Amino acid sequence: MGVKIAGGTNDDTGLVVGNAYDKYGSKNPVVRYLMRGFEEALSALVRRAAPERIHEVGCGEGYWVLHWLAQGIPASGCDVSAYVIDIARQNAAAAEVTARVFEVRSIYDLDRKPDPAELIVCCEVLEHVDNPRRALARLASIAGGYVLLSVPREPIWRLLNMARGKYLGQFGNTPGHVQHWSASAFISMVSEVFDVVEIRTPLPWTMVLARRRH
Repeated sequence: MGVKIAGGTNDDTGLVVGNAYDKYGSKNPVVRYLMRGFEEALSALVRRAAPERIHEVGCGEGYWVLHWLAQGIPASGCDVSAYVIDIARQNAAAAEVTARVFEVRSIYDLDRKPDPAELIVCCEVLEHVDNPRRALARLASIAGGYVLLSVPREPIWRLLNMARGKYLGQFGNTPGHVQHWSASAFISMVSEVFDVVEIRTPLPWTMVLARRRH
């Protein structure tokens, strides 16, 4: 499924938004291998949660929301950037999705009423936020059952960037990443708010399926 991408643009929020390149459509064999691992892990955890509805926080250009809709799973998404949500809506129109499934909303402004879903997905978002614990608390406030989270796994993420000659002046740190976790540190933080159900570590990410704590 082809989607238009944002190109890592700095929008009017001051954030680096969207994907710097089309990682899902890349022809590079290494990128394809890494993304296959990410997609297989994510899809396996979604199947385990078996949701009737999915809401993705930080949906970017809408790749996964449109993927789930194509599978017949009701899905919606939100993102802090109006610019990237406009692209998501263009992608939805190209996929002949007529329902309004994408909205502009910060992770800090989540509200259970407009975001009901058995599974909340928040992948590649928390490394961008200034207060990840506050963000996790907001995710917990809207979670109908499960949350699925992923972040880059450090220091492997930076080392791989440097190995391909990228962001050397930033010691391999991707633009916009202001939080950094090892797998154990991220799991420990998630466990403060949620009950961890399953952990996957597709290179170079940490991915966690967790359940809202009652």
